[in-house]
Amino acid sequence: MLPDLDLLLGSLRVVAIPMRVRFRGVTTREVALVEGPAGWGEFGPFPEYEPAEAARWLAAAVESAWSPWPEPVRSSVPVNATVPAVGPERVAEVLGRFPGCTTAKVKVAERGQSVDDDVARVAEVRSVMGPSARVRVDANGVWSVEAALAALARLAPLGLEYAEQPCATVEELRDLRMALARNGIDVPVAADESIRRASDPLRVRDLEAADVVVVKVAPLGGVRAALRVVEECGLPAVVSSALDTSVGIAAGVALAAALPRLEHACGLGTVALLEGDVAAVPLVPVSGALPVGRVAAEHDLLERWEAAPERIAWWRDRVAACHARLVEPDGSGEGPR
Repeated sequence: MLPDLDLLLGSLRVVAIPMRVRFRGVTTREVALVEGPAGWGEFGPFPEYEPAEAARWLAAAVESAWSPWPEPVRSSVPVNATVPAVGPERVAEVLGRFPGCTTAKVKVAERGQSVDDDVARVAEVRSVMGPSARVRVDANGVWSVEAALAALARLAPLGLEYAEQPCATVEELRDLRMALARNGIDVPVAADESIRRASDPLRVRDLEAADVVVVKVAPLGGVRAALRVVEECGLPAVVSSALDTSVGIAAGVALAAALPRLEHACGLGTVALLEGDVAAVPLVPVSGALPVGRVAAEHDLLERWEAAPERIAWWRDRVAACHARLVEPDGSGEGPR
């Protein structure tokens, strides 16, 4: 149920929290938070997202704040460490923020860096975590099929669990999977942006473009919408986050906890990448896992990290634009389903 815009704006709080390490070009994470009868919800689409796409993030925030989540089938969720595109000398420091994690996701294909940099970073992760750890890489769709094939040929000997979104399009992912098989390179392919930013996320299934799907609650419109996507794709799923505060992470944990099967650690440990949080007890891994349950934003922390007035105004305007899309997504006057 979509609340009135005035009700949403009445509880809206905007925070700006510095990152410990630059991550995908982000040095300060801004998000808006809303409070409803069920608890808190988080609205944090990145600034470049237009209202048509960002509206799904608002739908997810509304679901969290106004509706109960599905019943969990597990009480905790294993999570991976996340290693930004840092030099090898910083890898141990970063991994130290994820106690107990036995899986690591490593950013590769960073602008201004080379495959040599990627190999050095992944090799150091493998060295620090040991031979039994699972190591996955994430290229955020930067590589062409040819570049991905060449890079993964060099990274594969380090033992990769999978490569996340190595190419931008679903067709490229399909072609890469076939090329990897032809060349005897044993690296499964995971689809992320091809799920969460696609008008039809099921094309990944239809074109047999991935071995694993990576799903995020906010870009898919909420926990229930993401559950439907996973069910219809029929592939193993990894639940990930979008640099959320603990409020947003809790929604991701709710999704992972409700999945009928969960074969991989989830990318929900990213609060450790922020300098601060809105929860009194941040939702960070303990023994490599996160507990299932809601998280409340604390008044003092909302004040501590409150964004500048002009940024608050910008986010209020953005909420209004996205709310309008949810009310009349196609000009028909029909609200969200």
